[in-house]
Amino acid sequence: MTWTSPAVDVPDGPMTGSDRDILIPYLEAQRHSLLNICAGLTAEQLSGRALPPSRLSLQGLVRHAAKVERIWFRIRSAGEDVPNLYGGPGDPTDFEDLDPARAADEVDQLRSEWELCRDAVRTLPLDLEFLWRGEPMSLRMVYVHVIGEYSRHNGHADLLRESIDGVTGR
Repeated sequence: MTWTSPAVDVPDGPMTGSDRDILIPYLEAQRHSLLNICAGLTAEQLSGRALPPSRLSLQGLVRHAAKVERIWFRIRSAGEDVPNLYGGPGDPTDFEDLDPARAADEVDQLRSEWELCRDAVRTLPLDLEFLWRGEPMSLRMVYVHVIGEYSRHNGHADLLRESIDGVTGR
């Protein structure tokens, strides 16, 4: 049987509330939007580079999202001593070395990374600061940064999906 990326529901969030009440659900919506864009595609379709000469693929974007989540939430914000994924910051391995046989595991890895990231920062204050490039950065800004990453890459994913099967508006 051919594996296809599973369907997901994209959650809504509140329109008012504290920073945490707004940032966390908005990030959840962006997270789930990426997998919603991938839903129904085969592993081979996820690994295809539909817009040459770009190295972008949906599988690469899933891998990149897992790497970014781990770096920003677990390593930088929570200070966990865990290995980097796909070569770490700045390394293009997440967009290269694709294998459709690993697509299902990599979608599962992204979902697992979400849970680990949620747990890592759940009790940390949004005002928590760490040094990044010699400057203080807050957990609040990490949420904004990661939301921006997803928003940008979800746009890429929309274009990739449309080029694969014409589906839009996911």
